[in-house]
This record gives sequence, structure tokens and C-alpha cells, in this order.
Amino acid sequence: MKLRIFTLLTVFALLFTGLTACVEKPVDPADTTDSETESSTQGTETESESETDPDTATDPVNVNVYTLNGTTGFGFAKMMNDAKNGAYTTENYTFTVQSDASLITSALINGDVDIAALPTNAAANLYNVTEGGVRILAVNTLGCLYLLTKEGTTVESFADLKGKTVYTPQQNPSFIVQELVKKNGLEIGTGADQVDIDSSSYKLPADLRDAVASGAVDIAVLPEPMVTIAISSAKQQNINVTNAMDLTAEWDKVHTEGSLVQGCVVVRTAFLEANPEAVENFLTAYEASIQYLTEHVEETAQMIADNGIFANANVAKKAIPNCNVCYLDGAEMKSAMEEYLNVLLAIKAQSIGGKLPAADFYYNAK
Repeated sequence: MKLRIFTLLTVFALLFTGLTACVEKPVDPADTTDSETESSTQGTETESESETDPDTATDPVNVNVYTLNGTTGFGFAKMMNDAKNGAYTTENYTFTVQSDASLITSALINGDVDIAALPTNAAANLYNVTEGGVRILAVNTLGCLYLLTKEGTTVESFADLKGKTVYTPQQNPSFIVQELVKKNGLEIGTGADQVDIDSSSYKLPADLRDAVASGAVDIAVLPEPMVTIAISSAKQQNINVTNAMDLTAEWDKVHTEGSLVQGCVVVRTAFLEANPEAVENFLTAYEASIQYLTEHVEETAQMIADNGIFANANVAKKAIPNCNVCYLDGAEMKSAMEEYLNVLLAIKAQSIGGKLPAADFYYNAK
């Protein structure tokens, strides 16, 4: 199925709400990833077209892969190393690390990338905007959000948030906190018995991280690895910040366990139809790469830094256990995604393109 042509103005207007806070905004190199996009090319030179030519079916299939820096890209580290070392003979991978999800969505629309990591709501949004131009292959990140408190503020349950302000980045973190507040029987607002959710003061995760580290806010929700950085930076300034609540654990109390799915991998439908075997080979290698991460944290943390996914290997090593990197595909992926997208549909339908994706959005999910 060919992607329909959209003007860039229309595309970015429709996809603006597809961004999510699990994407790390570039910050100081000492903390996170470099601000510049990093690319690494493996194997032979990449042809201008990714789809295979029947006359050269025995040649490696060129596969352009984009991933986001930060948590969503962690699972690619081992696969990127293996590609550099010539481990794959049937596919020729070119990996590019991006810091902005909108660059990835535009590349998918333009056909410049074949497979990409995206926030889950952005993937659903893109499917709807392109009328089926992408398919979701696997979920790669469950919930990675945590509630942090400054010394002097105690939060042990959602009831402790009454009359307080919770600062969140825009989009998904705000939606998730809204859902959890309501599910815990509380109201959103500025009253003494309500919870004030402020997602406008610090729209980007990096901005809120800095506010937490400087002691400017008492309660905040951040994703890993921003959590690790914020706590460490605050400590250097003699400010004690506590990781008070795992929002994934809180989600699992009120929803099906494992249904808080924040990151995924998608494929252009045209590429999938032209190269089904290459897509299957990719998924086999990608699942193995994620498995390696879970079993070899220290080694993978260094690979993450070496491949430009995140600049600081030590921070990555500390953050990985709390990032909930995973591999879910097929029916399990579809079930978790549908539950999560239904929540977003009720809170802000525009964030997923105004409606739930059709069944063919889910690859191999019979």
C-alpha cells in the first residue's frame, strides 16, 4: 500500500500531538545524548531504494532504521553493534538515532526510513494520518514514568496528592497521570480536595528535570533516564529528591498488567509488503538484542553510549532496570495496545489521530 502524499503543513499539524515525553530532549552531553543526530552505517553502501529488485533477490536487503535517543532506543544497542561487526548477511542495516519524534514520522511518510521506533500514541496517530501507511511490529517499552518528590513532601499514595500540584511534561505523561488520579477516586482541579496537574509550566522532560534538580518543584512525573539524572543532579546541590512512586505499578493496579505501553517499533506498509522476509529477520534480531540488554546491563549500557543512543553509559546502566524495555508482539501486543489506546481516546482522541487504528495496524496479531 503506497503512502498518500501530504503537504508538510498538513502532516505536522496532524502529527503534532503524536509526540511523547519518553523521548529525551537533547541536554548537556555530561547528562544525556549528544544534540546532534548520530548515524552509523553497516555493511555495503545503501541503495537509494529499500525495496528489493526481483533481478537482485540474492543481494542483501537495504533496511533504513530510525530510533529515538533515550529509553525507546535502548533495545537497539546490541543489534547496532552486531550490524557493525557484519553479523547479518541477508540485510544491510543503516541505523540513525534521532532526538525528535516528528523527524521520524516525516521520514516514514516520505519513505526515507523503513523501520522506526516511536511512542505508541504517535504510531497510532501516524497510521490514521496515512490511512494505513504503517504497521506496528512490536512494543519495546512499557511504562517508564515515576513520581518524584522533594525533601519535605511525602507521597505514599494518590490520596496524598490532594491539594497539591503535580508537574508533568506534556502529552502522554499528563494523560497517564490524569487517568491514574481518576481511577483512584480523585478529582482534577485546584481545590483543597483535588489534584492539580500542571503540564504547561515545563512542557519538555528536560525542562522539568532541571526544575526538579534545582528544587523548583515539590512533585513531578518524569521518565527514565531523566529520573536518574534529576536525582543525581539534585544531590550535587544538596537537594534530596525521592523516587516516591512507580506509575507503571500504579497503572497495573487499575488496568490489565502490562497494558501501559509507551514505546514501539513500526514498519512502512510498502516496505513490509515488498520485503516480508526481511521484516521477519529484523524482528528475530531485534528480539535477541532486547534479550541481551536484560541479561547484560553493563555491557549494553556501554553499547548504548557507543552508538549515540545515550551519551552517559553510567547513567544508562543505572536507569536500564527501571526503563521497562520489553519485546511484545502478536496478540499480546495488540491486546495491550488496544487497552492503552482506548484510555487515550477517552482523554484526548487527537493524540492518537481521532480514532482507534483498524485491525490491520497490528502485524501478525491474529
